[in-house]
Amino acid sequence: MAKAAIGRRTHLKAMLAMAGLLLPAGAVRALEVGMEEVEPQYGLIGQIVARPGERAALAAALVEGTGNMPGNFLYLVGEDAANADALWIVELWADKAAHAASLALPGVQAAIAKGRPLIAGFGTRAEFKPAARARA
Repeated sequence: MAKAAIGRRTHLKAMLAMAGLLLPAGAVRALEVGMEEVEPQYGLIGQIVARPGERAALAAALVEGTGNMPGNFLYLVGEDAANADALWIVELWADKAAHAASLALPGVQAAIAKGRPLIAGFGTRAEFKPAARARA
């Protein structure tokens, strides 16, 4: 197995575990209730590296305007434990079309414009189809 594939799998497992750990209990329950009716069919996990010292500002910019995105089950921004400038973004969507449509929303466009100057680069990115989840 290629080294890149092992690294990507490790990142995916870590990010999915982080999503479960970082969400407040109420948000986890709300996510579960929403997902009981419709299962997400599309997910993204990606790393964004902020300019030095700008991680908090970038995290704040990324969540502005993302509170009401049709078809979105989860949009989580987390701090990378090993890189003081990096963030991980975990997203769960009803489908790929819902994600694509979100990019045209005025609030999302504003968040992108505000965050773009704070970005130094991008790390690992993976698209996935949710296949299984634990139920309480």
